[in-house]
Amino acid sequence: MAIVVVLAGSYLGYQQLSDSGCTGSVRLTVAAAPEIAPAIEQTAQRWIQDGANVNGTCVAVTVTAMNPATMAAAVAGEHKVTLTGLGAAPESVKVPDVWVADSSTWLLRLKSEAPGFVPTDGKPIAQSPVVVAMPQPVAQKIGWPDQKLGWKDLLTQVTKGTELRTGVVDPGRDAAGLAGLLALGQAAGSGQQAQAAKVGAIKALAQSASALRDDLLQKFPRSADPNDIATSLAAAPLSEEDVVAYNAEKPPIPLVALYLEPSPPPLDYPYAIMPQVDLQKSAAATGLRTQLNSAAFKNALATSGLRFPDGSTGAGFARPLGAPEASPAVSQGTGGKQAGGSAAAGLDASALNQVLGSWAAITLPGRVLAVFDISGSMLTKVPTAGNQDRAAVTRGAAAGGLALFDDKWAVGVWLFSTELDGKRPYREIVPISPLSSTRQELQDSIRQIVPKPNGQTGLYDTLLAAYQNVQNSWQPGKINSVILFTDGQNQNDDGISQNKLVAELKRLNDPKRPVRVVIIGIGDEVNEQELTTIVKPTAAGGVFIAEDPAKISSIFLEAIASRTGAN
Repeated sequence: MAIVVVLAGSYLGYQQLSDSGCTGSVRLTVAAAPEIAPAIEQTAQRWIQDGANVNGTCVAVTVTAMNPATMAAAVAGEHKVTLTGLGAAPESVKVPDVWVADSSTWLLRLKSEAPGFVPTDGKPIAQSPVVVAMPQPVAQKIGWPDQKLGWKDLLTQVTKGTELRTGVVDPGRDAAGLAGLLALGQAAGSGQQAQAAKVGAIKALAQSASALRDDLLQKFPRSADPNDIATSLAAAPLSEEDVVAYNAEKPPIPLVALYLEPSPPPLDYPYAIMPQVDLQKSAAATGLRTQLNSAAFKNALATSGLRFPDGSTGAGFARPLGAPEASPAVSQGTGGKQAGGSAAAGLDASALNQVLGSWAAITLPGRVLAVFDISGSMLTKVPTAGNQDRAAVTRGAAAGGLALFDDKWAVGVWLFSTELDGKRPYREIVPISPLSSTRQELQDSIRQIVPKPNGQTGLYDTLLAAYQNVQNSWQPGKINSVILFTDGQNQNDDGISQNKLVAELKRLNDPKRPVRVVIIGIGDEVNEQELTTIVKPTAAGGVFIAEDPAKISSIFLEAIASRTGAN
């Protein structure tokens, strides 16, 4: 119904162009997050009524309400990439001239996967702080409104408490869920204990996760019955607008919006003019953008539960319980700027991918063959890791990664150098096996990542054999992948050539049985071009370089999340 109303309004506005004094027509298509689409439509129609034109050419505007995840999938498909957690968009979804997603994090994720995606403008036109939504009785029980709570307090409640049932909208599909997960991760800090806290938080949130925001909202208590309150959802990271919209329906138990410190980047609704737009449409888009700076648009945002980019509110804004007058300033510690800036201005794609990688490892079923280089060069010391050698650092990353994977995964371990099994450069330590029954065996196998003195690097033969192994045992409904760790270039006089490897991988590549290949280069001695060349023929994956081996764990999480690879 909302789409019909928007389209009908666009048509009526177009009918009025004949009275504006302009001639011809340039039609501008805008896809916007559902909560902001009515405000944009209202402003666009007022502009058209006032004679909207570009150098004398009439402007017609069509605004479509579109879920950001769906449009992100469409944009990704146009660039022949995919984003973690998103499938393909329906064929009926077309990329517009202007896209107003709910968060700049969508643009960051797309840019990291598709270098050709370079929209213009991209500045915020609205804002909605990311809050923790709680039923009012639950919030009062933990000290609201007298006690000021922070993300560390929530992390403790989530990981050590038993009474607070938490949930989240899939962060791969929801910007507020991603921001909340990012804030919890930053509250945990760094180190082994912090990693355990992050894993615990994600597992707790995943128990009541939803793919859709509306589905999650239905999990909050629907009555004042104490039993209902005790067994329903008690906390979830959502946007302020979500809370406003939920409370507007006057539910039996209203939601309180907790503005936890440090404040995470808010949803910022970037105005992105798509790369394919011609000059005339770009001028029309710029003209519409000017209209969105007006006081009228600010008031239209207020009726939709949204703030102006600087955090201020227009007339009619229904402020949630306990909300500050102005939007809380975003803490520099969470990577954002002060209110009014771009929500993702201080973030980078690697930070987002690490969070999404953790989520994928814990919540998605998969099969992975982990292949570790034990050539002699892995004895090289790493000054930034307490002078441990590369193998020791890799063992630590492997142990942390294994702890991250949920029991829904199956994992195998291979080692490679040269002449580890006769003339073969690789040796199987544990075949791909369910973690539910072989976790301890796999944990013990990590101790065998010990360099072979003077051993060379049989990279090509090992990668081909690993790819064939995963493809031959391929299972539907799971991510089937090879993750290979190496610190050097192929050095194996008895092995196949690069041309032979590339030809074989091209021949074996089967769209019906895709195998994702990820290579993590350790140190500054790897040949990035070589690794990229041998990954390219596979279905998906990429090359990730940890020039500082001490950062392998972070690179590993990025590798899990990224669909196409990054450096």
